[in-house]
Amino acid sequence: MPKIAVVTDSGCDLSQAQQVKYGINVVPLVVRFGTDVYLDGQLSLDEYWTKVQEGTAHPETSQPSSGMFEEAFRPWIEKGYHVLCLTITSKHSGTFNSAYAASQSFPGQVTVFDTLSLSLGQGYQAMVAAQASAEGRSLKEIITQLESIRARTRLFILLDTIEYLRRGGRADQIIPILERVVRVLNVKPVIELADGQLKFVAVERSHDKGVQRIRQEILKRGPAEALISVHTRCSDEAHELARTLAESLNFPVERTLIGEAGPVLSSHAGPGVVAAAIVTKA
Repeated sequence: MPKIAVVTDSGCDLSQAQQVKYGINVVPLVVRFGTDVYLDGQLSLDEYWTKVQEGTAHPETSQPSSGMFEEAFRPWIEKGYHVLCLTITSKHSGTFNSAYAASQSFPGQVTVFDTLSLSLGQGYQAMVAAQASAEGRSLKEIITQLESIRARTRLFILLDTIEYLRRGGRADQIIPILERVVRVLNVKPVIELADGQLKFVAVERSHDKGVQRIRQEILKRGPAEALISVHTRCSDEAHELARTLAESLNFPVERTLIGEAGPVLSSHAGPGVVAAAIVTKA
């Protein structure tokens, strides 16, 4: 049975330290400001947000080319590994298709798995896969485990603005209803990523009430196998949300995954976002 190498894309928002710790190979997505093109990771978060604030061009994103995935797969296959590639949800990105196209150059040696998630929800699946690989589990066992986690994950997102989501064009199915309620009532929308698709949940009259709504949605789905808190430019709030969720669910706070969304997801979410996810215990 060949060893398994885990590859994912930068939509996972795993830190460099996490990538190194788990031996996860990350293929960068692409961020554009007008004619300026950057691979995800070439700009620090501070540099990215400085460019956003300069306002010369709205950030746009695109998936990695199939060639970039081939370059990531080839060294591992040449070493005799089977590659397991986990991608950001295919419902809002063409990344899965790029990875799958690349896998056709290595028949039977690459498996591409759609996490139907994003940010640290995707990152958690990659970490679990890498840990399982290190423990010597088979590809079939790992895929079964990932399918179970995928089915038990719920992610809730509080948006401070819908402008980035609207301009990004990746959530056209919910933008009409969001525009109606947000523009007329001046409220904050809460959306959910369910089965890989963004869906409208509710609107709240303030940011704080939106965070409370996320907390309620997470708590009623406990107990937790994993807890995740993600933000854009509001670290203290994300850490506080993680702490209160962990305490309420009797979950070790030190095991909670907390991170800031990278440039790719920030381009669609905007600043001031707070999100949380739970992987319910099996």
